[in-house]
Amino acid sequence: MPARNAIKGFDFPPGRILAGKYEVVTKLGRGWEGEVYLIRELTTGIERTAKFFFPHRNLRDRAALFHARKLHKLRHCPIVIQYHTQEVVRFRDQDITCLVSEFVEGELLYKFLQRQRGGRLAPFPALHLLHALAAGLESIHGMHEYHGDLHTENIIVQRYGLGFELKFLDMFNWGQPTRENMRHDVVEAIRVFHEALGGSQHYAKLPPEVKSICCGMKRSLILKKFRSTGQLRHHLETLEWH
Repeated sequence: MPARNAIKGFDFPPGRILAGKYEVVTKLGRGWEGEVYLIRELTTGIERTAKFFFPHRNLRDRAALFHARKLHKLRHCPIVIQYHTQEVVRFRDQDITCLVSEFVEGELLYKFLQRQRGGRLAPFPALHLLHALAAGLESIHGMHEYHGDLHTENIIVQRYGLGFELKFLDMFNWGQPTRENMRHDVVEAIRVFHEALGGSQHYAKLPPEVKSICCGMKRSLILKKFRSTGQLRHHLETLEWH
């Protein structure tokens, strides 16, 4: 249990200077581990993202080190945000660790879907979305890592046209990168695909090619058909549309 005086929020106001190097631009969000802000480097004017960890969620800096090392390991995966550095700021007489990463402009997937006609994607662009997810996850799995927490609120749509350019936010589960965890990523990617299509409410009217991917959202059937993100990507690239 967290201590009574555990920090439950930072609420840094715009304009506040942190670590003598950064100016707070705005708060971007809040999660179980801490808060995320858009910051600006004072010397260069470059905007970055900073995640500030609640001390009781980051005992002995374990959480911050875990995230930093994972991001660094996956720095060559295009779908992963690039990590820059770790900083320490003083807040209420406590040292607060923050991770500074690149700032990715774009729109969270769930908001992007809300703006679409009927709040969902048509089958063809949804297939492009799934392909981008599968290819991104494949690059992560190729490094013997996994995502573990895929949903529409931690995927950023950077570009949408002939295809999708995506980035993952706040992505890493604490578990070991087992084969089962990687297979879970396959199921979750298809779940996001299913959600982007409008979910179970619209499933009956979807084309058979799409239903053959969703497999009625039965985990065992999905994993029997797609044993890896590579298999899923290949299926999408060779899909015959009737």
